[in-house]
Amino acid sequence: MAAALLKEEGHDVVGIAMEIFDDSTEASPGQKHGCYGPDEKEDIELAGTVCERLGIPFHVIDLKKEYSEHVIDYFRREYLAGRTPNPCITCNRKVKFGFLLEKAREAGIDFTLFATGHYARIIRAGPYPFLARAVDKSKDQSYFLYALKPEQLDETLFPLGALTKQEVRKIAREKGLDTADRPESQDFMGGGDYKGLFEEGEIQEGDIVDEAGKCLGQHNGIIHYTVGQRRGLGISAEKPLYVKGIDPEHNRLVVGERQSLLSDGLVASDVNLTVVKVHELPFRANVKIRLRHEAAGSTLYPDDEKGVSVAFDKPQIAVTPGQSAVFYLGDMVLGGGIIERAVGPGDKSGSP
Repeated sequence: MAAALLKEEGHDVVGIAMEIFDDSTEASPGQKHGCYGPDEKEDIELAGTVCERLGIPFHVIDLKKEYSEHVIDYFRREYLAGRTPNPCITCNRKVKFGFLLEKAREAGIDFTLFATGHYARIIRAGPYPFLARAVDKSKDQSYFLYALKPEQLDETLFPLGALTKQEVRKIAREKGLDTADRPESQDFMGGGDYKGLFEEGEIQEGDIVDEAGKCLGQHNGIIHYTVGQRRGLGISAEKPLYVKGIDPEHNRLVVGERQSLLSDGLVASDVNLTVVKVHELPFRANVKIRLRHEAAGSTLYPDDEKGVSVAFDKPQIAVTPGQSAVFYLGDMVLGGGIIERAVGPGDKSGSP
């Protein structure tokens, strides 16, 4: 749809697709469609069919090596360290808006702008463009794009950002595009089954303990769990218990009641700020700590030379190391960073 709309506007459009799946990766039987999986060939063929229908050139760029080194290896390291990574954010920053464009130019593909089907907008007002949420808030993907720099945004188009998903499907049907009713892919790997990415012996059973260290049961490998998780723990208690922390050193999960998951703030590293700079903090913003989280009113403070400390107006639940905290001012994306740790009640480190 992005290509179709741009061609309709009079742009000279060329289609490109990333080839990222390594056939040596073990795929689980019956996996649903995902971004990284064995059905990639089908996706690429479908993209080629759409380009043929639109009468535009189509190129496939081999990025298997880059994807493995910068997304898969990162994903593995984070999970084995007891953190919960977001591979989509890393893929956008390093692969899709990085290596893909470099290799396309090396292949002799001549272009001045890069367009994708992300549901987000770029507002061009003032000296620099800035990222903004899509019109369709239920499909907004700006959370995954916060790491893009102004110079990248200046060369990027998001043709679907002003449309709703329903409008996109309707227009696609009218244009006779084969993708009009194709199901969405919402998982990194189909069904959320990642164990094929890990070596034998890296996934070990271990203890599930309460906050006092009492063993309540066994888990089947820390890679299968994340902070805030309640389902699938296989333990019984008088009150519902949630994963409060992951202890990779002792290969155990620490669980607690819901109240114990509340945090007053967080500390983020690897921060990208586009509208304000660290030295201009403190600054008010709404902060999302995961994609489906309702952005919380917060104050941003400089934590160190590159980091940012976030103080929530009201405590938030399940602040998860490895995930991203993204900062908003209305629809405008101020930037974001990787969550290093939660700041609990009475924890003054990392706060102003």
